[in-house]
Amino acid sequence: MTLSLTDAKGTPLDRQRFTWRELVQKPISKLDDDAFTRVRIILMNGQEMEALRFSHACARMNGDLRLDLARVRRIEQHQATMVNWLIGADHSPLETTIAYEQVAVEVTAAVAQREPDPYLAQTYRYGLLEDFDHLYRYSAMLDRLEGKDANNITQCYSDIMPGRPTLVEHRAPEDDLRTPFDAKTADPLSKLHALTIMAAEQQTHNYYMNIGPLFTDPVARQLYAEIASIEEQHVTQYESIIDPNQTWMEQWLMHEASEVYNYYGCVQQEGNPRVKALWERMLDYELGQLHHVKQLFKKHERRDPAEILPDKLPEPITFASQRDFVRETLLAEVDYRSIGAEYSQDGEESAASNAYRDHMNSEGSPTETVAAGYRWIPGTEQAMRPSSLQ
Repeated sequence: MTLSLTDAKGTPLDRQRFTWRELVQKPISKLDDDAFTRVRIILMNGQEMEALRFSHACARMNGDLRLDLARVRRIEQHQATMVNWLIGADHSPLETTIAYEQVAVEVTAAVAQREPDPYLAQTYRYGLLEDFDHLYRYSAMLDRLEGKDANNITQCYSDIMPGRPTLVEHRAPEDDLRTPFDAKTADPLSKLHALTIMAAEQQTHNYYMNIGPLFTDPVARQLYAEIASIEEQHVTQYESIIDPNQTWMEQWLMHEASEVYNYYGCVQQEGNPRVKALWERMLDYELGQLHHVKQLFKKHERRDPAEILPDKLPEPITFASQRDFVRETLLAEVDYRSIGAEYSQDGEESAASNAYRDHMNSEGSPTETVAAGYRWIPGTEQAMRPSSLQ
């Protein structure tokens, strides 16, 4: 059963309050909780952080909206804290990195299969194969630095094997821009997908930029630098599929709807009762925020929010292993490249991307260095670690 955006009013803004004890709750168990509980936590932290970024940008451009943005943003800040603090200190930074890449692989794969627009679905599959390779490279680094098997984090839901090599993912900026959907005609699901994946990639980029400099191992520092650069490219790619002609109020409305959509999916699929109760609370809060912004939309744009929002939410993103789909996509599309906004199936690329990549890789590629000789085989990760990585 899907959720009606017309009937559900949620918790009023003046009742959306927190205490410090509520914000910092008991974290999940790294090993005992299902990996998809952590996937949902990371995904929703990304959605909340995107809400904060958008709100600040909007406030700098719209004086009349500043107070309302500040009121909602304060709540979003606390929601982001409550969600993100569910990741416990028993996760090493590299283990959390593995989890971030699992989010990118499994959520993007789920979105790619349900996306109604063929061009957008292709865009998600294209990015998917690059994040899939990142998971493999970081898994090699986890083995190198900590002697750990990444499957302890992914719980074997996700394959650990090369995707489109990160070495060849570096592109000139003009080859990362995609054709945006038309907000007037696009399926509501396409709009929700675009905001969801863009927010997730932005969060991943920010995490790598913050955590990378904290490593002492020189290869690890370079590895984070290289993959963070690709994550910036992914943010560029996914934000470019969003119609730039939408008004600020339209975009705010869709941001709130996207959070409602994703929290609803979390509620429907969460197996940890304590975390599910948190998702239910956050869903009620987001419905209240959406209702508030709908009233602002009517006031400032003198339009019906029904012009922008569907009456009922689409079915939520599926939180489950997408292994078969990822394997099929890898087999069929690993050699795809992009030229401008289009995709090349024969590996052809622009002169600009070739020149940019050749220079960036002229002194070697950290993602190639870290994975040299690394092959994961179940139960033999210690024996299979090459001597150069011991």
